[in-house]
Amino acid sequence: MTHTVCQPCYDCKYTDCVAVCPVECFYQDEKMLYIDPVDCIDCEACVPECPVEAIFAEANVPSQWASFTALNAERSAALKESGTGHITEKQDPQEGPECQKKG
Repeated sequence: MTHTVCQPCYDCKYTDCVAVCPVECFYQDEKMLYIDPVDCIDCEACVPECPVEAIFAEANVPSQWASFTALNAERSAALKESGTGHITEKQDPQEGPECQKKG
């Protein structure tokens, strides 16, 4: 099993989760973060760090965001292959117009 970054991360990139990942399995593009399911060890360290509650265990992804499991796999693989987008350290947050931060 792996974890999946879902819709709440779209246009709302907070990288707190990246800083606690022991296997550095996060990738990013201009809009959101993705978890590489090949490298994810299902440790759940990232889940409580996400201020927009966007990360779920694959088995617990809300049905309206089910497509994000495949999206994470596809985008992380493409970014890994291109040699771009690997993120291992916390960066300044990106809050675009579609960001809906909790609290």
